[in-house]
Amino acid sequence: MKKTIFVLLDACQYEAGTRNLGYLEHLIDYKMGSKYKVRGELPSLSRPIYATLLTGLPVCGHGITSNGTVRTLQGENLFSMCKAAGGVTAAAAYHWMSELYNEAAFKKHEDRIRIRKGGMIDTGIFYWADDYPDSHLFADGEYLRKEFDPDFLLYHSMGIDFWGHRKGAGSPEYESAIANADSILSPLMEVWRKEGYQVVITADHGMNVLGNHGGTDTAQRDVPLYIFSDAVKCGRFEEEYISQLCVAPLLCRLLGIPPAENMVGLSEIQLAAK
Repeated sequence: MKKTIFVLLDACQYEAGTRNLGYLEHLIDYKMGSKYKVRGELPSLSRPIYATLLTGLPVCGHGITSNGTVRTLQGENLFSMCKAAGGVTAAAAYHWMSELYNEAAFKKHEDRIRIRKGGMIDTGIFYWADDYPDSHLFADGEYLRKEFDPDFLLYHSMGIDFWGHRKGAGSPEYESAIANADSILSPLMEVWRKEGYQVVITADHGMNVLGNHGGTDTAQRDVPLYIFSDAVKCGRFEEEYISQLCVAPLLCRLLGIPPAENMVGLSEIQLAAK
């Protein structure tokens, strides 16, 4: 199994991400990774898409239909499949991830730090305040990475979503939150790449100028997908949309585990020549 990091920049719109993720765009310019334009699934809400990204199923397939659907997922997902293949999983993430993949409902004083307490995520540090600083979130993830050496590790930041809801897409605060995520990621990416990690970076949904998401327009649905792996052809592949359902089987391919039978194939991702 090849170690893989999955970074979820909550609410990072495609156009705003392209404008402000300068270091990631630099790596794509120099063909050190690949970039795709993703048409997000509907509804463009957080909890349903957290489930979609890690199961490869549309909302009607996994049943997490709204942010108010609070239950643990049944069936295969990246965490459970990695564990079944003998791997170790970890997450530094918003508490809804713990509810989906560990246990619902989340108990603040018991579930914030979960170290081998059962569930699909072996070790995790979870937060519930939407304004939890991205700097702290990535530090949480780095602790998990160094201490537990997981095979599959999720970093899930909420700063972009927080400012998007408060000020709307296009606001200085929203754009700055994306730039801040890039400044946090840039030194980490250097470490991760030197240590041989594969890295996938994307978002669950975008944001509109009113500070909303959940609907169907491009501002709410379109998100970037950055892939840094020797298994994937480098370059820009943004002319056509790809499906958000590709993310889960892509992560399976990078980890080296078979995708679930009901996951969409990888035909939309350009794999590197062997």
